[in-house]
Amino acid sequence: MASTILCSIVSAEQEIFSGLVERISATGTIGELGIYPGHAPLLTGVKRGPVRLVLEGGEEEIFFASGGYIEIQPTQITILADTAIRADDIDELAAAEAEKKAQQALGDQKSEVDFARVTADLQEQAAMLRTVRKYREQKNRS
Repeated sequence: MASTILCSIVSAEQEIFSGLVERISATGTIGELGIYPGHAPLLTGVKRGPVRLVLEGGEEEIFFASGGYIEIQPTQITILADTAIRADDIDELAAAEAEKKAQQALGDQKSEVDFARVTADLQEQAAMLRTVRKYREQKNRS
């Protein structure tokens, strides 16, 4: 059995990553996914949050995906994300501030708030913060 598989992470704007990986960890709509070479073909949604790649040679890289789909084929894995960002490119302070503003907007009962939009923004910022924190933990272990 092969020890690596080609993985591509593509957002609506551009291809973010393409390379050989030993495994992938992500949260799909069907639950937590641990994907290794030889995984059965699968198409499932991806929940917003971290996507962890173990590259050929054991180095780890973490990305944030805001949703989308993951397609697993015998020779390739493709993550089609609504938005995809490398964890080290995320501005943690800006994400924390945006999360704080979204929480304040939800708590303000007097304003005209689009609760669905604000809730989605809050979930997005919280997922970005989880990704940054996971990335920081991974870097501290190295």
